[in-house]
Amino acid sequence: MAVNVKLADDLVADAKKYAAIHHRSTPKQIEYWSHMGKVAEENPDLPFSVIKDILIARQEDADEEYSFD
Repeated sequence: MAVNVKLADDLVADAKKYAAIHHRSTPKQIEYWSHMGKVAEENPDLPFSVIKDILIARQEDADEEYSFD
């Protein structure tokens, strides 16, 4: 469901910059930040890099062999 919300201009400007770097749309970048923030709040003892790695691992195909580098 799409909902219109008012966001600060500086937040949208930052989202546009990061979205371009990560090949996302501006709304998808804001959704990504929102999701990461929610997960970080739910797991305050985990560093951001660990949270990011866990979320990436969840998206990987379970049939792939894992390589410990």
